Amino acid sequence: MQFLKHWKKQIKSSKRLIFKNQQVDLTLIKACIFDLDGVIVDTAHYHFLAWKRLANELGIEFTEADNERLKGVSRLRSMEILMELGDLTLNQHEKERLANKKNEWFVDYVERMVPEEIFSGVKVLIHQLRDRGIKVGLASSSKNAKTVIQLLHIQNEFDVVVDGNMITHSKPDPEIFLLAAQKLGIDPKDCLVFEDAEAGVEAALAAGMKCVGVGYPEQLGKADKVVSKTSDFAVTMLHEFN
Repeated sequence: MQFLKHWKKQIKSSKRLIFKNQQVDLTLIKACIFDLDGVIVDTAHYHFLAWKRLANELGIEFTEADNERLKGVSRLRSMEILMELGDLTLNQHEKERLANKKNEWFVDYVERMVPEEIFSGVKVLIHQLRDRGIKVGLASSSKNAKTVIQLLHIQNEFDVVVDGNMITHSKPDPEIFLLAAQKLGIDPKDCLVFEDAEAGVEAALAAGMKCVGVGYPEQLGKADKVVSKTSDFAVTMLHEFN
């Protein structure tokens, strides 16, 4: 009889544990959406080289600090920022011509990329997320994002890929993240974004998503959590966003 009571007690305890685990699973993040530049790989350096080359041609002083302003924004908006730095006025056709010229140089640089350039630990993190049944998406304002992930041999790591060719408004507009969530079939409130740019953090929050900033708290303080590099985020931290 004593054994029977002990057995019933164990069943009740197990039921509470199972129910508790089910409750946790229901509140976990259901999708993680990664930016590309500065989060998975450092293409920002190649962008800097290309913009610096164009700036030199136009007689504009352009520093790495200036390059920070271009992170996460569209190619044409980046061109406009460069014009502001040089106090230049150009018509739309000339802006597009120069922006495309910069992009040709950028593509030349990135075509030399190799898989070893992926930040350490990023693929492990993605695999751990997928093992937990969490969907993984890529959302990059770059129109070259698909080319980059193919060169890095990681195109199959993502359930969806949204790039600059698929949106009308660039970050900080939330369009790119909302489109990624739609394609993933996940409610925005159940998505967690990884971003290294202030404009990207603002876009994620505007989309109603949680956000992990990758970089410096001084720049990314609006994010729900900030880590110095992507691999510093552990899947066990997901509970912080419940």
